[in-house]
Amino acid sequence: MAATRLDGKACAAALEEELLVRVSACSVKPHLAVVIVGKDPASHVYVNNKVRACERLGIQSTHIALESDTTEDSLRSTIMKLNSDSTVHGILIQSPLPPHMDEESLTDLIEPAKDVDGFHPINLGRLVQGRLDGLLPCTPSGVMQMLDWSGVDLTGKKAVVIGRSRIVGMPQALLLAAKGADATVTIVHSRTADARAECLAADVIIAAVGRPEMVKADWVKPGAIVIDVGINRVDDSSRERGWRLVGDVDPSVGDVASLLSPVPGGVGPMTIAMLMANTVTAAESQHS
Repeated sequence: MAATRLDGKACAAALEEELLVRVSACSVKPHLAVVIVGKDPASHVYVNNKVRACERLGIQSTHIALESDTTEDSLRSTIMKLNSDSTVHGILIQSPLPPHMDEESLTDLIEPAKDVDGFHPINLGRLVQGRLDGLLPCTPSGVMQMLDWSGVDLTGKKAVVIGRSRIVGMPQALLLAAKGADATVTIVHSRTADARAECLAADVIIAAVGRPEMVKADWVKPGAIVIDVGINRVDDSSRERGWRLVGDVDPSVGDVASLLSPVPGGVGPMTIAMLMANTVTAAESQHS
């Protein structure tokens, strides 16, 4: 039997309905500032999607576009100005930054209360403590929202996270193991002795490694739940544009899994929805 499609767009729409209520009840208009450096086409598409989400929800957005030769000191100054602006509740630095910039140190400059990406060490540290009431990384929290929306009970389930990045893999593992989710978690990475064997033993697989179609059907036990976080551009001469988007999971997994998130249309919409949720949470906490 083919896997049921885990519709991230529908889940995001349901979350946005809840956010509309929260925005209308907020004592101030939530305000998100997005900073982008350079002209990377994919980054500008992502930023535009975020701006449109703000418009749908009645969230004020400020789009700050800087040239690719902007100095790191200049970007630091922009971040500090946004930190001190009490009308701005959330700050996001669009990744990737140009090679001459230290992305991690610049992200760490963002005031933790305005860190709507959830990447600041203070916000990640709260997650390590099991505190889930703050600003959580958007993609991992979006995955958790999708699973909950789909009625998946993770209690006692064996979950495998493929990838150990600070942006997705590590926080995803923490969220899956946290009280209330209560999964038993294994992290698979480049040094894992037998990644396929680990995945075959899993009830839930979260693929977030950035390798096109790495997870094959023979990696997945029948009835497992598979969430594909990856989004990769691969050459495809049959397409007019010469390329197509694929995930970290091979389409054949759909013949084995019980639930499978698609690429695109799966985790992507949820990442943006959780960014909006973090922005509203930041506004609420700064004006409570």
